[in-house]
Amino acid sequence: MNITLPDLAAMDAFGRRIAALLQPGDVIALTGGLGAGKTTLARAIISALGYESEVPSPTFTIIETYDPPAVNLPLVHADFYRLNGPDEVHEIGLDDYRDGAALLAEWPDHAGGFDHEPGCLSIRLEVADEGRIAIVEAGRDWLNRWT
Repeated sequence: MNITLPDLAAMDAFGRRIAALLQPGDVIALTGGLGAGKTTLARAIISALGYESEVPSPTFTIIETYDPPAVNLPLVHADFYRLNGPDEVHEIGLDDYRDGAALLAEWPDHAGGFDHEPGCLSIRLEVADEGRIAIVEAGRDWLNRWT
């Protein structure tokens, strides 16, 4: 499914839609080139979950966690851009962070990908004119939620 996101308001609305459907154990896998809007969409989702402070990019920390009551459900925001391979995911203890939480994963291919997980919603962002296009593929657990 392709979704046109002509401006920031559309990106925020898209983030709110995702946040409203998000459940513990889900993965939102965000792909796209540099500047495609992955972190912007991640921030929109985190904000829609109730987080009221500034959302830092986890580019250097790799993982940022958000826990209730600051958000409606536990969330891990990870940026895997700096990883050299999937083996490093185990070194940073991602599975421990994910326990009972949803995962927002930027550059998921650097972590070995998450498409094989039934709770994965894959979103590829592409620049289109002044806005973006989101190409969405829903994993099995999302099929009844994502229409």
